Amino acid sequence: MLMNPFLMNIDFKSGDLKPNDRTNIRKLSNMKGMFLDTESERRILESGDPLIYSFSEKVLPEEPGHLQIAMTSINPGKVGQEYYMTKGHYHKLAHTSEVYLGLEGRGCLLMQTGDGIFASLDIRPGVLAYIPPFWGHRMVNTGNTPFIFFAVYPGDAGHNYGDIEKTGFAKILVERNGETFLANNPRWKKGSSF
Repeated sequence: MLMNPFLMNIDFKSGDLKPNDRTNIRKLSNMKGMFLDTESERRILESGDPLIYSFSEKVLPEEPGHLQIAMTSINPGKVGQEYYMTKGHYHKLAHTSEVYLGLEGRGCLLMQTGDGIFASLDIRPGVLAYIPPFWGHRMVNTGNTPFIFFAVYPGDAGHNYGDIEKTGFAKILVERNGETFLANNPRWKKGSSF
């Protein structure tokens, strides 16, 4: 099917694509159980349901030949000692890749293969990260302001959130005594659908 070319504006400050077809939000209640400190999570949810991140996107065909584009804004904050993050995902078509471009704030890209090979990359404005096929990925806001990034991936890649919900990542990003570092995730279980 032939599509017409189009233009969109990127708002670096808000993390919006304009015009966009939809904006999705993830509050803490949408990510229940994804943070290690479930007691801190419970206490936070008793007093409110903070917005962890939002992403805006243009609805494009989810088929080969097309590219999906999205903007994400992760708020600053922590659940216990663990920084706010995206849910993270593998691609349904595991052999597809993704590109992230940091626009505002600072963060860290956590990546992992299904058998537990782990990598992390610090992301700042102007830093582009390439996520190879077969790597699950999530972004983490390590700063005090919203962390905003742009994403591009194959139209038919799809999202597999389930494996990360089941197994988690081998490492989590935490702050202790004013220092940011990767810590082993005691709940991590090796294995996925790959």
